[in-house]
Amino acid sequence: MSSSPLRFDDGPVQFRQRVICSILSRRPLLVKNIRHLDQDPGLRDYEASFLRLIDSLTNGTSIEINETGSQFKMRPGIVINGEVSHDCSVSRSIGWFLEGVLPLASFGKRDLKLTLTGVTDGYENEEVSIDYIKASMLPVLKEFGVGADESEGPGAMLRVTRRGAAPGGGGSVEVFCPMVKALTPINIVDPGMIKKIRGNAVSCRIPPTSPARVAHAAKGILHKLIPDVWIHTDTNSGSKTNGPGGCGESPGLKCTLSAESTTGVTLSAEVCLDYRLERGAVLPEDLGVQAATLLLDEVRKGGCVDSACQSFIFLLMCLTPEDVSRVRVGVLSRYSVTTLRLLKQVFGVEMKVTGEGKVDGGGDVDGGGVARSVLLSCLGIGFRNVSKSVT
Repeated sequence: MSSSPLRFDDGPVQFRQRVICSILSRRPLLVKNIRHLDQDPGLRDYEASFLRLIDSLTNGTSIEINETGSQFKMRPGIVINGEVSHDCSVSRSIGWFLEGVLPLASFGKRDLKLTLTGVTDGYENEEVSIDYIKASMLPVLKEFGVGADESEGPGAMLRVTRRGAAPGGGGSVEVFCPMVKALTPINIVDPGMIKKIRGNAVSCRIPPTSPARVAHAAKGILHKLIPDVWIHTDTNSGSKTNGPGGCGESPGLKCTLSAESTTGVTLSAEVCLDYRLERGAVLPEDLGVQAATLLLDEVRKGGCVDSACQSFIFLLMCLTPEDVSRVRVGVLSRYSVTTLRLLKQVFGVEMKVTGEGKVDGGGDVDGGGVARSVLLSCLGIGFRNVSKSVT
């Protein structure tokens, strides 16, 4: 793996991934032309907040930002972890921050005990929520051996201590992730048959009938295909300042659904009510139908991981020991394709792609109406946690 600096001249494209790859590869990072043509150039508040979070999780990291914020340099340090608290910007959800730092969570000197405050639910179709991370990404970490052996201690966990919908936020999340010496190669290629569907309909400062209507509408579609469907309704009134049932000042409504197959594969999808819409523009029933439709679309694609989890699993595959990891995905998203190019540039890992998958928007369905899945495999770089003592 090369030790030369990483330089990018195309602004904030894949901002979090570039920062994380710089730390994991131990290569200095230089990013230029960050929104340099905008009326308000430079880093946004949530990007600066993400850099502060990275600085809290590491030791020896040096970050330099120029006066306009359109360029920054980072010299990566060592991941320490431990007990860290961070107040996220309300411009982005807690899920956006957690999705970014999760690949680092297992490679620290200590276990990660992270407390994040901010927006737990919001920003429809723009970023994953904490419920999605709990349902989809944490099981992926377990597949790579993070907390797989319960005799050695608990695995990765996420607990919502207080809900906070966009745009006001006010939510709080506690995350725990154990450290590991090295990841385990994966071989996830059989999607299996869907055996059950679980979900969570969450509301903040909205009448409790709304999440019930969301769940009822989603089950109305899913029950036509499978009998084992259970959707929990989580109503948060905001009457409590802390603990279950408490929430921030902003109203919100969201639905997260997960389908589990006979081979242990979990596919997830979610929909959140856009706070920018006028009241009554979207009915709770519409939200439930959309969530069910998105989940069925993920199943139709025939992959073993859903679209939003692709780039996350690709990065972890590169960090495995020098053995082959294989995963079957549905349609490759454009974001995933960009991630594959970044991983090749940083780690020198080139994925072998087999199948006839198409990029989103490029005609991903064959003449028979069935989506074509893609099988990706790569040889890991043998990344090891140098901070963890040998036992």
